Amino acid sequence: MDKRLIGGRLSIVATPIGNLEDITLRALRTFKECDVIYAEDTRVVSKLLARYEIKKPLQRLDAATELKKADEIIARLEAGEKIVFVSDAGTPGISDPGARLVQAVRRSCEALREAGQESCTIEAIPGASALTAALSIAGVDATEFTFLGFLPHKKGRQTAIKRIVGSEIPVVLYESPHRILKLLKELSAVIPQCRVIVARELTKMYEEIITGIPADIAKQLEEKKSARGEFVVIVEPVRV
Repeated sequence: MDKRLIGGRLSIVATPIGNLEDITLRALRTFKECDVIYAEDTRVVSKLLARYEIKKPLQRLDAATELKKADEIIARLEAGEKIVFVSDAGTPGISDPGARLVQAVRRSCEALREAGQESCTIEAIPGASALTAALSIAGVDATEFTFLGFLPHKKGRQTAIKRIVGSEIPVVLYESPHRILKLLKELSAVIPQCRVIVARELTKMYEEIITGIPADIAKQLEEKKSARGEFVVIVEPVRV
């Protein structure tokens, strides 16, 4: 079988987690050069594109439609299109949609190569990530750490809490405003003297970093009524 060049390219683009100025020059160029942008929420990316006067066709691809849209994207890549995928904020695939899409596209690319054909490419356009942003200003030794993403709401939550308690390295996780106080109270019940760093609304107007033991942080959030926004929580190991 003769080789044929498949010029398609899937770009996984990191977008700002709050401040729209945190988009990279490379990301903006990638937006301008692409044929279509698939987004977790087209309304969110529309605001970013409008800020930089970029107009491109938009398609929705969220966690519920990720696998369904994969075949469509693969067909477009095989036709030589340049496709961008973005989540609502930060780096796709990190507690966001994207991993299953990339896996499906990568398998397709590998099958083409095995058939003696040039396949499409997948590239990372790095940028903002709440995970690394929080660690950079936490003042903890992040040579090693465990990232748990969002903890389960019910089933498996206590198992996750036990992992945090038993960890010998910092544990980083994301939490929503609906469960941040619950998490702090859970930590206070099992490791009351652990040091916790809570990063709230990173890069946004009301960015806040709170450090202390779980009970004290919970009290601060309740008193200031600031259990709002998105949270990154870093739990330092308890030194015996």
